Amino acid sequence: MEAGVQAEADPLGDPLSPWRPERPPRRVLRDETLLVLALSLGASGVAALISFVGSVTRPGGLKDQAATLNASAAPGRPWLDLAWQLFGIATALVPVALVAHLLLREGKGLRVLGFDLRRPWTDLGRGAAVAAVVGSTGIAFYLAARALGFNLTVVPEALPEVWWKYPVLVLSAVQNSVLEEVIVLGYLLRRLDQAGWSPRASMATSALLRGSYHLYQGVGGFIGNVAMGVLFVYLYRRWGRVGPLVVAHALLDIGAFVGYGLLAGKVGWLPTP
Repeated sequence: MEAGVQAEADPLGDPLSPWRPERPPRRVLRDETLLVLALSLGASGVAALISFVGSVTRPGGLKDQAATLNASAAPGRPWLDLAWQLFGIATALVPVALVAHLLLREGKGLRVLGFDLRRPWTDLGRGAAVAAVVGSTGIAFYLAARALGFNLTVVPEALPEVWWKYPVLVLSAVQNSVLEEVIVLGYLLRRLDQAGWSPRASMATSALLRGSYHLYQGVGGFIGNVAMGVLFVYLYRRWGRVGPLVVAHALLDIGAFVGYGLLAGKVGWLPTP
């Protein structure tokens, strides 16, 4: 039998399948978590910090600069652009597949995080309610932060007017929600709990990580997402499921991406570059 694997025996003395792996030592879990973050949102946090430094050291105020989220990858070549968009969405989800694999090695899988279809209507209802509250508050906070000069002008989408524009924006929103909530909420909190961190320390770590990779938007983007991170951790602890938060995040991003595409330049209250 391989080291690190234990098995139950049946009355005849043969091992039963599947074998149950032992929990890896804390050092292994720490290194695994750091590697997962280095391949995903931890790296995004460092990139956002570098981008923020570049923005604050550039002449002019933050609100006079723009942060574009969904831009064309091949201007003037729509089919090539579509291929790049889909490639980017698919590869961004690879860390989620890695997390699923690592959790399966524990004998758990993503179900232990509450990312499954056991309670679809409950998840949808809770997610929609959270999105409604966070979305309305978030818009007001963004407009105030930008007006005070703490935030860049966020451009949620700058895709060409082609048939696949809105389907790609929806897919991008879903990808963002799955990546962020599975990793920075479910997976990270599970690993920190296994390492013996206190609930407050793990909440602060998760929320600060969420804020860090939104720092490219400015101080307002950082603070707003830290606050959202605290709320999401609280709700995840209360519900024991990441599913409703994935739904909420997806709805928030769909509203931002699609809403900007439909309203930019047509309403006076929505800032544009």
